[in-house]
Amino acid sequence: MIYKSKKGDLDLEKITRLYPAVVVEMEGQQAEMSLEWCEMYAGRIKIVNYVLVFDFTLPTDDEKTKTVLEFTTKEALLDEMQEVAKFLA
Repeated sequence: MIYKSKKGDLDLEKITRLYPAVVVEMEGQQAEMSLEWCEMYAGRIKIVNYVLVFDFTLPTDDEKTKTVLEFTTKEALLDEMQEVAKFLA
């Protein structure tokens, strides 16, 4: 199954992990955190953007292979997740 994303075609059959995250900035550092974590600490962090990570890395691979789609709002992320879900159903 090929999903046409804004970063190109993604072969969904080769995904090992697919997950949403929030890129946050705290004390000058940026990190990917879960949506749940972000909601728990909403008043103490700065949200940089929302991401949907398509991880194609096999357990035996030394180098990570992933595509990250970035979104400015949580709603845009959730909309994209719904589109991807249609291909995976």
